[in-house]
Amino acid sequence: MKLPIDIDRDEDGKWVVECPSIPGCVSQGDTKEEAMENIHEAIQLCLEVRAERGMPLVIKR
Repeated sequence: MKLPIDIDRDEDGKWVVECPSIPGCVSQGDTKEEAMENIHEAIQLCLEVRAERGMPLVIKR
């Protein structure tokens, strides 16, 4: 499954990544590469929790 992500830098220079298709699925990293690794893990964990709770996996926009 491919999901869109948004990536940007915050005021402290950290990379912040969000998956808008999964409410609340946000991560960050000191480098862009670290942030990308972290959001992949966050997406996996968010999908597991949503599946366990019987929630829709993603929100269509």
